[in-house]
Amino acid sequence: DGIRDYKVTGVQTCALPIYAAHTILDSLRRLEYRGYDSAGIATLVGGQIERRRAPGKLSGLDRVLRERPLPGSTGIGHTRWATHGVPNETNAHPHASDRVAVVHNGIIENFHELREELEKKGHRFHTETDTEVSVHLITEYLSQGLSPEQAAAAAIKRLKGAYALAMIFTGQDGLMIGARQGPPLAIGYGNGEMFLGSDAFALAPLTNRVAYLEDGDWVVIRAGSATIHDASDRPVKREIQTTTVSASLVDKGAHRHFMAKEIFEQPEVIGHTLNTVINPVTQSVTLDRKSTRLNSSHLVISYAVFCLK
Repeated sequence: DGIRDYKVTGVQTCALPIYAAHTILDSLRRLEYRGYDSAGIATLVGGQIERRRAPGKLSGLDRVLRERPLPGSTGIGHTRWATHGVPNETNAHPHASDRVAVVHNGIIENFHELREELEKKGHRFHTETDTEVSVHLITEYLSQGLSPEQAAAAAIKRLKGAYALAMIFTGQDGLMIGARQGPPLAIGYGNGEMFLGSDAFALAPLTNRVAYLEDGDWVVIRAGSATIHDASDRPVKREIQTTTVSASLVDKGAHRHFMAKEIFEQPEVIGHTLNTVINPVTQSVTLDRKSTRLNSSHLVISYAVFCLK
């Protein structure tokens, strides 16, 4: 079994004995509503990292994969919303060296300093992104003789900002490492399979058993197991939850685009959210397992929706 990872403004991995790219692409489509300007997938083929990337919509990446199929059962994928660098194939994730490939959600705030440090050590950068610095940092630690787990842990501690990371390593089929500081990252537990995703929705067709990493956590995923460490590198356990998230794809319905759909769904979403914490019978609100008695006349909820045509 290998590990497949897909990240679309999120991160996802799984351990399955078939080509990763197909499932990765399907999972990227589930998160298409979030908006993106490029996409890409990397897998291990014969132990070596191979990538397929394309600017624009997932249909472009799908076309590339049809023209140049990507085998391998260990992989990562991503849809990128540009924050550093223009949206093109060069800047599209995954970013890679000859040792590691990485996908990333968030912003690495100290990438300028780290890039200058690494360039002085001979590293050559090929993109305008902040994410690429994590690739070279991990590669630097690997070149010093550290194991993938040690190199990832050392690199993560150097990063400042917000990130959800997933990485695969040359010659390491069946291994993926993830890390979270800010953006969510969920581990999916299947039947002899393991997954890593940006949220339960991305994982829904694959498993309904998930555990969320906490800030500072990093996880080593192998086929059939996940070992979680906290920010101090101590092994920890995170609660495995059973989700009821639908496995169906999100569509735009009758709206022109996903943003319009989200705007007009706000009243319904707010109502569903409030129903999870407010008990109208007892006139109480339950937050963090603590119940507070309310006078309903004192509860005022307001919101505004602005729409420009």
